[in-house]
Amino acid sequence: MKSRSDIPKNEIEEIINKCEVCIVGMIDGENGPYVLPFNFGYKDDKLYIHSGPEGKKIGIWEKDNRVCVSFSTDYKLNVRHENVACSYSMRYRSILLYGKVVPIIELDEKVKALNVIMEKYSGRPNFTYNNPALVNVKVFEIVISKVESRVYGY
Repeated sequence: MKSRSDIPKNEIEEIINKCEVCIVGMIDGENGPYVLPFNFGYKDDKLYIHSGPEGKKIGIWEKDNRVCVSFSTDYKLNVRHENVACSYSMRYRSILLYGKVVPIIELDEKVKALNVIMEKYSGRPNFTYNNPALVNVKVFEIVISKVESRVYGY
């Protein structure tokens, strides 16, 4: 995984894990860019998302599985001179991950990925899943090829 950043890996992970959702940008053929928010799980340099069994995004990824995933957090208005508009800026921390969406097919691998997602939101590491739910849910790993990050104003 290539990184274009002076931000240490632990801070990159902190920024990602602080976000409640990620925004996944994809390429919808001649229609151009298409973006959607996702719940996610990130652990051990792996990003997982999930979805229902059908939808526009599934068709897009079958044709072109390249994505760019955006995470941003810690927004805070910074004002140097209250009456000068150009002196206002926004502090933030952000990460872009580039990669490819790869479906997870094996049920035991789906469970591992879903547990990473569930732990992010619940704080609990392990859950049980019934077989029909596992068969019907789509789970994906975004295989990361490049990381870009920016911290502004902190």
